[in-house]
Amino acid sequence: MTLSYAQVLHDVFGYAQFRGPQEAIVEHVGAGGDALVLMPTGGGKSLCYQIPAIARQQAGHGVTVVISPLIALMHDQVGALHEAGVSAAFLNSTLSSDEAYQVEQRMLRGEITLLYAAPERVTTPRFLAQLDSMFERGTLSLFAIDEAHCVSQWGHDFRPEYRALTVLHERYPGVPRMALTATADDLTRADILERLQLQDARAFVSSFDRPNIRYTIVEKKDSTQQLLRFIAREHEGDAGIVYCQSRRKVEDIAQTLVDAGLNALPYHAGLDTKIRQTHQDRFLREEGIVMVATIAFGMGIDKPDVRFVAHLDMPKNIEGYYQETGRAGRDGLSAQAWMAYGLQDMVNQRRMIDESPASEEFKQVMRGKLDALLGLAEASDCRRVRLLAYFGESSTPCGNCDNCLNPPEVWDGTDAARKLLSTIYRIQQMSGISFGAGHLMDIVRGKVTDKVTQYNHASLSTFGIGADFSELQLRGVLRQLIAMGAVTVDAQAFNTLQLTEQARAVLKGEVAVSLRESVSSPAERKSKRNPRLGAIVKAPIQLDSEALMRYSALKAWRAEVAKEHNLPAYVIFHDATLAAIAQRSPQSLEDLQGISGIGAKKLEAYAQEVLRVLAQSQ
Repeated sequence: MTLSYAQVLHDVFGYAQFRGPQEAIVEHVGAGGDALVLMPTGGGKSLCYQIPAIARQQAGHGVTVVISPLIALMHDQVGALHEAGVSAAFLNSTLSSDEAYQVEQRMLRGEITLLYAAPERVTTPRFLAQLDSMFERGTLSLFAIDEAHCVSQWGHDFRPEYRALTVLHERYPGVPRMALTATADDLTRADILERLQLQDARAFVSSFDRPNIRYTIVEKKDSTQQLLRFIAREHEGDAGIVYCQSRRKVEDIAQTLVDAGLNALPYHAGLDTKIRQTHQDRFLREEGIVMVATIAFGMGIDKPDVRFVAHLDMPKNIEGYYQETGRAGRDGLSAQAWMAYGLQDMVNQRRMIDESPASEEFKQVMRGKLDALLGLAEASDCRRVRLLAYFGESSTPCGNCDNCLNPPEVWDGTDAARKLLSTIYRIQQMSGISFGAGHLMDIVRGKVTDKVTQYNHASLSTFGIGADFSELQLRGVLRQLIAMGAVTVDAQAFNTLQLTEQARAVLKGEVAVSLRESVSSPAERKSKRNPRLGAIVKAPIQLDSEALMRYSALKAWRAEVAKEHNLPAYVIFHDATLAAIAQRSPQSLEDLQGISGIGAKKLEAYAQEVLRVLAQSQ
């Protein structure tokens, strides 16, 4: 008997109803339609292809091939499907040749419902020949192309191997294809449709809003200490990710956090493969670990209880920022996206664009994307409204970002801007060469330094003209001028500053420059420890003291089971499911039925153990 999509959702995955557009997507793809699915991280993208895969195999359509570049995601999703009673497997570099052969044979025999593979493998002659055989026999059910933004040169994580996936459309007509991503602006969406030949696919675009995430962006003063205060005040004992731009900085920050008593680990591409894997496994399987990483870490990380994502360096664009911050709060509970940025971040990002070997057209697009992120960072209005507007979505002030909670004062920086521009102009006239931001600040504020003396810049008419502004204010003005395009940073000449044609309108007073005052967020109250538990126990829902004890016992039991199965704990049961069990305090098998997240297979496998743990915790 073929189960309906709603039955698969309930019986296999243990959920009572679909969320958002999931049902429409599942029905469309299940009926053989192509689809482009844009859904935020934590929105339930995987169910959009897993449920059609299960239903279509039961209807005799065969195997679904899921194309993903992410080994960690493959392993965890296959493990989660096994826990739910679904036949699944992966083909990647972690398998021996004999193990890979066994998986291929099972696939060819139609014994696998979902097969996960990387794009490089899918497009090899050997694998394509196997797909040809399945296609001829009518046992090739569906292609799900995850992280589809990787196919676009305009996306934030372009991977050339994705371009070869056009072969699927040409070689297997009639086999439905779906492309899924959490992040794509209009330019990237159009590129995905063209590159994957999905022009006739139905597009499903969910809201990009993640209302459970609070966005906070602060000016860099002492970013390491700012980070330590942020974690201590608001996320003691929580799992989090800290992103840094360089490998050296990753290791330095990780060590600083460890020295401060935090359970922190470094992750970057320069580490030994085994060390990276060990650190990633610990992050997924243990609680309260802070991973300090470059962007080499993160894609495919399904850990639902990451409570914060912090950036100590500015990303390249809003897509990257959105993708990385979206790894916080996948369970729908309160989480934070925190970033510290400064003038040097802007300089570094522009230098990387200018020095890249890409075409001028590509560089212009990347500069535009960076400018949009700078606009978000400098904004004095709602961060969420700005963020969603970038993806073409209108919204109203959220009341939950830093600007909504603590509206910054705005001041007219036009006078300061004109003084800075005039000084840059006069320096170039007098010396015939350009200088960097630090020297500019010294001249405008009237600070006598060795360099000021060496070049006789104290004789400039603008020397000390901005003494009534703080350096923090002037740096904010300079950031705005760079963001506006009135000043450029010459990466080839030691990051020196130069005027552009756009500076003329500011100097004439035709363009106003408004800036936000520096605002510090108030300290959050620390979580209180429950003396009966001996440590902070944070439940996803409000629980009384007795239920909290049951929840703690269930988490301890789940950790043991996860270790036995070599899986992250959330693959066994999500925190929300354990909290619902603890709240209901079931006494029988019937009492457990209907709790969200407990499908038929998990009920059969774990019901008696759960009841035993609850009985012992009374």
